[in-house]
Amino acid sequence: MAITRDKKEEMIEAVAEKIKNSKSIIFTDYRGLSVEEINDVRNKLRGKGIEFKVIKNTLFKIAVKNAKADIDLESLKDHPIAAAFGYDDEVEPAKVTYEFSKSHEALELIGGFLNGKSIGLEEVKSLALMPSREEMYAKIVGSLASPLRGIASVLQGNLRGLVSVLDQYSKTK
Repeated sequence: MAITRDKKEEMIEAVAEKIKNSKSIIFTDYRGLSVEEINDVRNKLRGKGIEFKVIKNTLFKIAVKNAKADIDLESLKDHPIAAAFGYDDEVEPAKVTYEFSKSHEALELIGGFLNGKSIGLEEVKSLALMPSREEMYAKIVGSLASPLRGIASVLQGNLRGLVSVLDQYSKTK
């Protein structure tokens, strides 16, 4: 059944809005995945607040132009496109799609869009291998707390030494 022109225009507008609102987008080639596998990756992404959408190439090109986004359409032209739109976290879409592609070879990462610029496959992989935001926060807090722990330990050592000297002195008297 053919899609009407009005429906296509609505789809284009919706995709253009998703492009504008996304912090990052990961483009994948979904050929070879069963419907069940596509639903599986979609559910995994949805659980992280990421939207996974299969988009017809011609409609996607028009949506990119409408959104005035700097997306490299040349790298996408030979692939059917499924895009993971990340609205909250820049790294999470790359992480989830990369992990899923490791267990399902049919899902091929193509590239992405991050902070207003197109990124290639290598950048998507390096994004996927980055620690999550929470892990980064934990590392920063740990590195900030480490010197404080050291100072507290040194101060406690001095106090322990003083108590020990006073204890020995009291025993001699």
